[in-house]
Amino acid sequence: MPGSTVCRVLVPSGVLGSGCPAQAFERGLSLAPHVIAVDAGSTDSGPHYLGAGVSKMTRKAVKRDLRQLMIGRARLGIPLLIGSCGTSGTDMGVDWTAEICEEIAAEEGQAVKVALIYSEQSGTRLADLLASGAVAPLPPAPPLTKERLAECDHIVALMGYEPFAAALSEGADIVLAGRTTDTAVLAAVPLMRRLPAGPSWHAGKIAECGGLCTTSTRRGGVMLFIDEEGFEVEPLHIDNSCTPYSVSAHMLYENADPYLLKEPGILLDAAQATYVAATDRRVRVTGTRCRTMPYTMKLEGSGRVGFRTMVFSAIADPKVLEQLGGWMTGLRERLVAGITSVLGYEEDDYGLEFRPYGWNALAPPCASETAPVPHEVGLMTLVTAADQERATEIAKFCNPMLLHFPLSPEDPLPSFAFAFSPAEVELGPLHEFKLNHVVAVDDPLALTRMVHFTTGQGKRRAVA
Repeated sequence: MPGSTVCRVLVPSGVLGSGCPAQAFERGLSLAPHVIAVDAGSTDSGPHYLGAGVSKMTRKAVKRDLRQLMIGRARLGIPLLIGSCGTSGTDMGVDWTAEICEEIAAEEGQAVKVALIYSEQSGTRLADLLASGAVAPLPPAPPLTKERLAECDHIVALMGYEPFAAALSEGADIVLAGRTTDTAVLAAVPLMRRLPAGPSWHAGKIAECGGLCTTSTRRGGVMLFIDEEGFEVEPLHIDNSCTPYSVSAHMLYENADPYLLKEPGILLDAAQATYVAATDRRVRVTGTRCRTMPYTMKLEGSGRVGFRTMVFSAIADPKVLEQLGGWMTGLRERLVAGITSVLGYEEDDYGLEFRPYGWNALAPPCASETAPVPHEVGLMTLVTAADQERATEIAKFCNPMLLHFPLSPEDPLPSFAFAFSPAEVELGPLHEFKLNHVVAVDDPLALTRMVHFTTGQGKRRAVA
């Protein structure tokens, strides 16, 4: 049975901007939550969003969700916590979300105390920490260097729960934070209320993606009930349910170990946890333990490595498809030779990549004797160069052979198909992740900066 002290955390969705059905959200409010908490970011969609400092989600979708949450928060007089604002948690992402928050407050007539928590890092500061021995690589990353730091356009440090606790202790109604671990934003208020670390962190892990721990993942988020002995999780939507399977399976989501989870300053151990159906909709979890660890914050960095242009062609020639691997080898050799002799670029000056969708574009290459012959293939050709003009120039040079390259010189010219006209599609800057490291800190707030303001008053107050 649950303990006498229960903290209720309303998690409306897995990411701000993905939406929570009104019926589900209203039911969540009726359960009297102590806090509304949601994540707003991820690295799932690659390094571009961190490198460019932009949001994956549309502004209108974020504003729709944030309005719903701000209205619900005001009705109950409870805090609203949002982590990893703007997808990657850059300073730009926090300010972008704050601007939307101020718009909604003005439209809804709300005077709200807002705390902004920034966790973007300068290369100079990290270079000092690197020199002091505070930065360590996570496998399989190599040791960090100052040169690698200089390659990053944006670097963020993943916060734990402590910055949220600090903001709430100073009276914030809404906390908009930079890059945060998905779990920390949900565990913050239970931990502030001195509930045990095991149930608090474990509950946060299970609910980090909202309804993903339920049997019907599109019907909104969940409510967490954390107490001294464990926690319970229940879907917000009355026609949804949680099962021991759906809940326990989430320990494996983005986690290599089904029992252990590392968070800033702690190691969650769920090896002895039990998952029991409390009702036909709700699951109770007990037996989770935590032990303290040296406090580290993960570093994420992304930097621009060039520009890309894409050409997409479709192949349905049976003879070519029967020997597609050999055809692509011949195509590459012909293109590389021509790019050198005609355009004057050596292979080190650019990147040329083929992705044959419908034939091993996503899966590892199959043995030729066992691989089925595809009915058709969409060949994505990607050219990477130091600038967009060069990438497009090389892609245009490839154009004729992507349309007509034969399997052998004796064959008549085949005709393939381009998906677009013009065939070359400029993809813009290409970013890549540069860091997979942790930095040790003595103070959980050491790499964060906080700003407080009240909507409608215009002036923001910085706090070191």
